[in-house]
Amino acid sequence: MGIGVFILEIVAPFLEFVAPIIPGETFPYIFKLEMFQRALVAAIMVTIVAGLLGVFLLIQNLALIGDGLAHVSFGGVAVGVVLGATSPLWYALVFSITASILIHELQSREILTGDASIAIFLTGMLALGLVILRVSGGGITTEIHSYLFGNLLLIDENSLDMIAMICIVSIVFLASIRSTLLACTIDPMAARVQGLPVRGIGLLFSIITAAVVVSMVQVVGTLLVTALLVTPAATAQLIGRSFRSCLIWTQVFGISSVFIGLYLSSELNAGSGSMIALVSAIVFGIVAISKISFDYVYQTNEN
Repeated sequence: MGIGVFILEIVAPFLEFVAPIIPGETFPYIFKLEMFQRALVAAIMVTIVAGLLGVFLLIQNLALIGDGLAHVSFGGVAVGVVLGATSPLWYALVFSITASILIHELQSREILTGDASIAIFLTGMLALGLVILRVSGGGITTEIHSYLFGNLLLIDENSLDMIAMICIVSIVFLASIRSTLLACTIDPMAARVQGLPVRGIGLLFSIITAAVVVSMVQVVGTLLVTALLVTPAATAQLIGRSFRSCLIWTQVFGISSVFIGLYLSSELNAGSGSMIALVSAIVFGIVAISKISFDYVYQTNEN
């Protein structure tokens, strides 16, 4: 039994217990059937870790790295599918981690800016995946479509174990380097003067980001990773007054977007990944408009 299945067995009785009080005609089945339970557990774990990463990425102005690595992972998925791999996500993991290391090295050695290197890997690996699929004769099948836009129902026990392992390891590493990572993120020069391993911390953070992005592919798809990696963190920054409050609000907005998105997708028979992304964007819009309106009223009253 893998770690993901073990977590599912712990959580499943609670999900079945709350199922009768969940509103909706279709959504309650998510809490009853094992297939839906796997999807829900995977989505929550991924959202929690993505929220932690998102706050640091926004501080570093690396919001697009998640999108770039997601497209890189699609190239790995395409190679895995063509080679008949049982789990193409392992190929995606290798591709994504390799790309993250190269992007970090190109940026740290000042060979290319972060945005330029991300753009090159994004387009190059996405093109590689599409070319491989076309040459092999497979094309954009239902399976490939699910990796592009996400399909929670395709998360089997092996995928759940992989997602759980990535999420747990990522949380452990982030917790152990949190203070050092924050110092390196806010002022790398001062951190380097203090003797902190800025380059090593940056490299480790890049690898963690790559692994988490791969774990998100089946939840929201390679084209919609930003919906969980950046949007909740950006929404939290609008109202958070400290780093800790931003972390908390990111979790609130991220998990709320997942639950609302899953509810609407099940009731309206829409894609889960695209609905989660849409809800996340709408939440950001509501918070942003509310903040602008509040600030305008406050400034008007002050004057």
